[in-house]
Amino acid sequence: MANKSPNILPSLWSDNPFADLRKEMDQVVENFFGKNKLLSASEGDGFLAPSIDVVEKDDQILLTAELPGIAEDDIDISIQKGVLSLKGEKKMEKKDDKDNFHVVERRYGSFQRSMSLPASVDDAAVTATFDKGVLTITMPKKPGTVPAERKVAIEKQ
Repeated sequence: MANKSPNILPSLWSDNPFADLRKEMDQVVENFFGKNKLLSASEGDGFLAPSIDVVEKDDQILLTAELPGIAEDDIDISIQKGVLSLKGEKKMEKKDDKDNFHVVERRYGSFQRSMSLPASVDDAAVTATFDKGVLTITMPKKPGTVPAERKVAIEKQ
């Protein structure tokens, strides 16, 4: 009689337990900015993937990124040909060569996120602030690109 292995669900714990959630969030951003417009570094050991939120308001788009443990000087934001790039590096703090680490679960390394900006964004007016590990990039919309609100009547059939 053959020994059958029991039905075992795939483990929820892997090297990156939030990989599926991360892919879904990337898809949300892709859908907002345009299909295949979001580029991320490849995942692997030491890959640092900052969490971001993108909120559209009437007159601007706000991108907020959580960058705990990253110094402001280690963050680079640039815009080239309508593409916003966010780069940075989280450096491991090593105080002494005699330190014996037993467990290192925090991730260190560099990251890069790039995304195409909607045509409505005024590239020249983009600003950024960094406070308590949270980066906020404010992307004002060009004057005249804010659509006027209008009511749409429902026709009777």
